[in-house]
Amino acid sequence: MSPLDFELPHDLEARVPAELRGDGRDDVRLLVSNTEDDSLVHAHFRELPRFLNPGDLVVLNTTATLPAAVTAVRGNGETIALHFSTALPDGRVIVEPRWNGSSETNGAHGTKQTFETFTIPGAGVTLLEPYRDSSRLWLARFDSDLPLRAYQQRHGHPIAYSYVDQRFPIDAYQTVFARDPGSAEMPSAGRAFTRQLLVCLRRRGVRLAKLVLHAGVASLEAHERPHEEFFDVQQRTVDEVRRAKARGGKVVAVGTTVVRALESSLDASGELVATRGWTDVVITPERGVRVVDALLTGFHEPKATHLAMLEAIAGREHIAKSYAAALEYGYLWHEFGDLHLIV
Repeated sequence: MSPLDFELPHDLEARVPAELRGDGRDDVRLLVSNTEDDSLVHAHFRELPRFLNPGDLVVLNTTATLPAAVTAVRGNGETIALHFSTALPDGRVIVEPRWNGSSETNGAHGTKQTFETFTIPGAGVTLLEPYRDSSRLWLARFDSDLPLRAYQQRHGHPIAYSYVDQRFPIDAYQTVFARDPGSAEMPSAGRAFTRQLLVCLRRRGVRLAKLVLHAGVASLEAHERPHEEFFDVQQRTVDEVRRAKARGGKVVAVGTTVVRALESSLDASGELVATRGWTDVVITPERGVRVVDALLTGFHEPKATHLAMLEAIAGREHIAKSYAAALEYGYLWHEFGDLHLIV
């Protein structure tokens, strides 16, 4: 797997939410790319309904973002950021220590230290072992009188990276349809939706369906394969997808998390079925996609594994053309940036 590589200029990194740059969450640009005729259309996100047809189905991820970052103190007194990625069923957690702002632990920091303990406000975290073959994620023990989620609500703040100018409240990292807490970082493709736009889609005759996938951390330093994430695709969503297919409508995934959840819900015969559990599915061009017909997503970093998913949906040449246009016309990247509709 060799995802698309390119140079992302710093001035194309969205540093503040759209509502601080313009007049609302939906005040972002939309690049619409169609694989049938290889066309590109420069539009505004508020125009989304005109690019969808009556009978299409838009699938939303209703996960809610947790304040998953805390300040941690190492045994030598060094202060770092610690990101809680995923709570595992056995009580352990997957964490990402941010050494000097980076997730990498080689170089000046030497070999990783198993059993290193961090002091965090009112609790402690002990690194147990590297998570699988990751260079940035650790299995850890969380020691607190509070359950992890309650602890995060009391002591945590949203995960944010160096391109963000200031610290924003957790509400800035929630979609308007978020209802199921569990994600370390916001599935940002859904951020631009407003309740008014959802009403416009319904009036257009576009159906809406929901599922859950709790997203882990998405570090920018290590473009490794995504790790296991919890998801829940219920029967009513399966029924909506089947009905959309039967009437010739498009299944439009809002975000790569929705693609991963749907593609993880196929049985041995390739039929979509209600499924709940943990997925390790990685969408590549070799694997392909079987459920979604269109994807609404943000613009992804160079070499990100999400780009392989985009190639699986639209092909390498079309994605390369789309990204070249996004760079040329100044589209904005990251969770507060512009959006890309691939049909």
